[in-house]
This record gives sequence, structure tokens and C-alpha cells, in this order.
Amino acid sequence: MIEAVIFDLDGTLIKLPIDYEAMSAEFKKIMKTPKIRPLLETVAKLDLETKKQVFKVWDKFELEASGKVTPNAKGMQLYREHSGKPRALVTMQGKAFVKTVLDRYGLCFDFVFTREDSFNRAEQLKCAVEKLKASCQNVLFVGNTEGDALAAEEVGCSFVRVK
Repeated sequence: MIEAVIFDLDGTLIKLPIDYEAMSAEFKKIMKTPKIRPLLETVAKLDLETKKQVFKVWDKFELEASGKVTPNAKGMQLYREHSGKPRALVTMQGKAFVKTVLDRYGLCFDFVFTREDSFNRAEQLKCAVEKLKASCQNVLFVGNTEGDALAAEEVGCSFVRVK
């Protein structure tokens, strides 16, 4: 029985059209390296000051793209279907962008975990499950990537993929 639902944001509830190539070019300048992939692992290893600079650029690109965000119909349908259950959001987007999107689409979550909380999806899920006071096997995670599916499996949540 599903007691609580956790949603991913980009690709699941919305589509965020960021210019990743331009953003990556700025990251490379800040980090002073031509190799930034895998991005989350690379950023996690940065010193605090460099990480702040990267987050500032990342926030800028997300907020610039926020006017072009479109909803993902299937993800929004699942959000409505689970309106009576406790819900959490896990995302690699930043807090400023998340607030903008939640306000624009009238989305409400009991708990929100962003990249500022953790770069690790499984860790985000574990934190959400704990805050939702649910057992992992009774939590549904709605995401859109193979990484989301693997994180759900690692944590022991059910998983539904949105395309």
C-alpha cells in the first residue's frame, strides 16, 4: 500500500529547457578545467568558494530558463492522483528555481530536497522517506531517468517512470 509519494522535478513534473552547453562552458571557466563530467561528482569535490560560484551560475541559468518551463502532463496527472497522500520533492535544481516553479504551478509538498541538500539521489530519497515517516516499501518514487530508478531500488521504494 502506498503511504507517501516522492516526485522528481525536471523531466517528471516539468520540462526545463536549459542551455546546458553554455552553462557547462561557464562551469569549466570557474573550475579551471576542461573536464567537468560527471558534473554532480565534480561539483561535490569543489572547495566551498568555487562551489558557491558554480551554484550562482547554475541558479542564473535555471532562473533564465524558468519562463520557458512547460508542465509534463503525465507527471502532473500523477501529482493530482496522489493529492491525498504525504508528498515530497527531490531535485537537482536549486531552491530559488524550485520556489518559482512550485508557485507558478501551484504545487505543494510536505518536504523539498534540492541540490543544496544533497547531490545524491538515493540520499535525497532516504531523507524524504524519513521526513514523511513512511517505510520505504510503502513509498512510491515518480521519476524519469535510469538514475532515478536505480536510486529507488537502492532505497527500497516502488518506482514509476514518467516519459
